[in-house]
Amino acid sequence: MSYSSPWSPTVIPPPDAAAGAAARQRQAELTKPPGSLGRLEDLAVRLAGIQGRAQPACTAAVVLLFAADHGVCVHGVSPCLPAVTAQQTANFAQGGGAVGVLARCIGAALEVIDVGVAGDLPERPRLVRRRIRNGTRDLATTMAMTVGECRSALAVGQERVRAHPGCEVLIVGEMGIGNTTASAALMAAYLGLEPALCCGRGAGLDDQGVQRKAAVVARALACHRAVLSDPLATLAALGGLEIAAMTGAMLEAAARRIPILVDGFIASAAALAGTRLDPALAPALVFAHRGAEAGHRLLMERLNAEPLLDLGLRLGEGTGAELALPLLRASCALLNELTTWEEAGVHRQGGNR
Repeated sequence: MSYSSPWSPTVIPPPDAAAGAAARQRQAELTKPPGSLGRLEDLAVRLAGIQGRAQPACTAAVVLLFAADHGVCVHGVSPCLPAVTAQQTANFAQGGGAVGVLARCIGAALEVIDVGVAGDLPERPRLVRRRIRNGTRDLATTMAMTVGECRSALAVGQERVRAHPGCEVLIVGEMGIGNTTASAALMAAYLGLEPALCCGRGAGLDDQGVQRKAAVVARALACHRAVLSDPLATLAALGGLEIAAMTGAMLEAAARRIPILVDGFIASAAALAGTRLDPALAPALVFAHRGAEAGHRLLMERLNAEPLLDLGLRLGEGTGAELALPLLRASCALLNELTTWEEAGVHRQGGNR
C-alpha cells in the first residue's frame, strides 16, 4: 500500500531581528579582538536570528535521510545499478555507510525514510516506511510524479520533522541512484540554465556519460516546458520523491525556527525548490560545503551562498553537513560561553585587548 498524506504549507517567520542584535552586541563585548573569530561570529548571529533566541544552540541535531528510486535511470545516467538504492538504504538504516559513521561521531540522531524505494527493504532499527510509490517515472518522457504524489512527498518531510520536537538543527540526506540527474534538471529549470552547466559525473560517469545525462535533462525540459512556470509542478515533473521530501522537511524546519544545514548537490537542489515554493525559506539555510560536482559549485554561486567547507566532497547522504556541524556548535559555544570584558573583570585601555 502506498503512503499518502496531504501537504499543508506553513508560515515561515523571518529571522528574529532582536535576537540577532542581542547576539551581535554580545559578540562586541566578548574578551577577544572584534571580528577575530571571523565567519564564526556572523554564523552565531545568524543562528540566533533563525532560532529566535540571543543564545542559540545546535546540540540536538537530527539527520533525516530520505531514499527513493528514479525512473530516469533507464537512460543510463548513472554507472550504478538501480538496485543499489535499496541495498544502501538498508545499510544506512542499520547505521552503516559514511552517514552512519559521521552521525555517531557528532552525536546526531539518524533516521532513514523510505519514501519511494523500488525494492523490498528488511526491517531495520532506524527505518521509517513512508513509501508513496516504487520510484518516480521517467522524467524525460512524462511527469516524474503527479502533483498529488509530490505533495505527499512534501508531507512526509514535514511529518518527520514534527516527529523530532527537540531538534535544534536539521540535516537532510538522501539515497537514490539517478538523483543527480533529477537535481540537475531542477537546477536548469528553476535557474534557466543550459543542462550542460548543471550536469556532472555523479557517482562516476565518464565524459560520454555526462553528455548523455545533459541530453536527457534537455529532453526533460522540452517535455515539460508547459509546466515550468509553476514551482510545485516543476518539482513534480523533474524531481524525485526523496528530493520533494527533503524540501518538505526544510520548509517545516524553517517554520519551526530550526536552522537547516544544507549538504551537497541534491540537498541544495531541494533547498532551491523550497525557496521557489516559499522564498522565506532562504534565511534559514546554512550551506555546509561546496561540493566537487560541477553543478553544485555553480548552484552555490547562483544562490550567493558562502559554504562553510570546501573539501572536494561528492558523496551526498548528508555527510558534508555532518562534517560542518561542529562549526555551528563551536560558534554557539563561543558566543554563549566566552566571557565578556565586564564578566572577566578586565578593563580595556584602548586598542583591541
